[in-house]
Amino acid sequence: MATAATGLPPSGARAWAPAGTAAMAVVIGGLVSVVGLAAIGLVHWPAYSSSNVTRTLTTFGHVVCIVVLALCAWGLSRAAGPRASAAYRAVACAATAAMVTVTLSLPLGATKLYLGGITVDQQFRTEFLTRFTQSPALHDMTYIGLPPFYSPGWFWLGGRFASITGLTGWEAFKPWSVLSLAVACALALALWFAVVSPARAIAAALATTIAMLAYGSAEPYGAVVTVLMPPLLILAWRALTGSAGWLAVLAVGVYLGAAVWFYTLYLGVAAFAVCVLGVAALGVAWRRRRTGGAASHLAVIGRVAAMGGVAFVLALPAYAPVLAKMAAGEGLSKGSAFHYLPDMGTVLPLPMLHASLPGLLALIGIVWSLVRLRTSDLAQASALMILSMYLWALLSMAATLAGSTLLGFRTESVLHVVLAAAGALGVVDLVAALCTAAGPGARLTAFVLAALAGIGVAQTVPQQLSGVIATAYSDTDGNGVRADARPAGAEKYYPEVDRVVRKLTARPRTDSVVLTADYGFLAVYPYWGFQNLTSNYANPLADFGGRAAAIERWSKASSPDELVRDLDTLKWRPPNVFLFRTSDAGLTLRLAKDVYPNSPNISRYTVTFPASLFDDPRFEVRDVGPFTVVVRK
Repeated sequence: MATAATGLPPSGARAWAPAGTAAMAVVIGGLVSVVGLAAIGLVHWPAYSSSNVTRTLTTFGHVVCIVVLALCAWGLSRAAGPRASAAYRAVACAATAAMVTVTLSLPLGATKLYLGGITVDQQFRTEFLTRFTQSPALHDMTYIGLPPFYSPGWFWLGGRFASITGLTGWEAFKPWSVLSLAVACALALALWFAVVSPARAIAAALATTIAMLAYGSAEPYGAVVTVLMPPLLILAWRALTGSAGWLAVLAVGVYLGAAVWFYTLYLGVAAFAVCVLGVAALGVAWRRRRTGGAASHLAVIGRVAAMGGVAFVLALPAYAPVLAKMAAGEGLSKGSAFHYLPDMGTVLPLPMLHASLPGLLALIGIVWSLVRLRTSDLAQASALMILSMYLWALLSMAATLAGSTLLGFRTESVLHVVLAAAGALGVVDLVAALCTAAGPGARLTAFVLAALAGIGVAQTVPQQLSGVIATAYSDTDGNGVRADARPAGAEKYYPEVDRVVRKLTARPRTDSVVLTADYGFLAVYPYWGFQNLTSNYANPLADFGGRAAAIERWSKASSPDELVRDLDTLKWRPPNVFLFRTSDAGLTLRLAKDVYPNSPNISRYTVTFPASLFDDPRFEVRDVGPFTVVVRK
């Protein structure tokens, strides 16, 4: 990979030095986050929604971290020796990890839940992590006997984290989210050190960390992919244009392969960006050949293919089980994972036109990328990354003609991170030019102003996250408690429901299949579900539509005998536990069906079972609060 000073590939042992820095960053980031989480957990904090204490301390933490980063950048810019340089880099990695830990942990200090609580999307994510607390084997989040269709990597690691720490899945979700994001941001800084000068690396890492926290941290499994993308795509550009060697090709391939395990959508975005870079590199090679330079189109194609080959090898274990099921004749049903088009997906995000510090940074990034396009490979890579994000959004819009989307709106957080990286690199270039013109005394001023700007943006992040922070306090957790001390919802009965089910079934949780519309119960306890809440999150191998039809058919059974016969002749393992809501009309399930292209893309409907269907010796029935638990003997 290229050195920051010359852009030429390093030789010998120096080529592997970035790997050592990356390993150091991972260890330091993990330690800092674990210590920070433990320290914050020792204090009894007031709820974020009823006190300004945690937000005040969050700002204090931002100031400390950013000042430390500025001092590290200052020290590294003054030609420190190897040992001092390594020390500064280690401290910078620690400060970056601390920045993430403080920003996420302090506002959530009085709740056990993460951003977004345990509602809607976070419900499915918590269910997936809970699944892997019981076994390291790859399983679908809901359906028994099926391999995972959605990327399992982050959730698998979270399940192992929960198993090691002795936490339940829902309890582990918050600390694992913070820990993984802290490590990812420290690793991103190490990668920035490998591709740009130290001052640029710290500026870019700080900018992308803040952007990720503000726009992507609610999806931690995707955010860990996002924050690593800019430095690795710069590496990809250098590898494709010949200024970096095969280690860069290997690094990009490993990143793409890992992305498959963490978030397939972002793998698609990153791979698409690599293809755009490849097309541009072919143009560069063609131009060099015309001017008599040494360039090979085959070399560009070969390196893109090598990146894809490494990614394929690493990704295959994640999807080999699904492919094996398909090869055995269990074809995929028509899925609806891409059937979602909210208002934000109908327009192109243009943050550079907003009157804010992040907007100004994005604007600087756009202008710098265009102005330096001919003279800087960093500007070239940044411009191509930004172009790739907008092309993906446009392709997602065009895909609506085919009855689907590419979920372009979900890549907006990636765009913010890419623009923040370009803006930070542009600011450093601008500062360097001003310092050259104004003399050495301008450097200190530039560092101070940059630190103030970083603090100004960082302290707005809690406000940006206020909605998902509020949900973390208003949702009822797995212990049946609301962190804002208000009356808990019906979820407070989940522990009692669990006790009843285990008593009546006399079997482990992982040996029961539950039919319910209360998917928070499956997020808290590792029971298998008979049906997912929406087809968007359902495994296409599960036949969501067929299962929905079966549920409706059961509700219309004329007798317990007919219901039992239907259960026994299913092609799937039938539920042995039913968890209903009790109403005057009967025992109800609130289900959902896909109605795309309408917005919202799902329609709720209620299926009602008459209580008489379970008035039979083959069933045990218990009422728990607003729930009715039915267990088949």
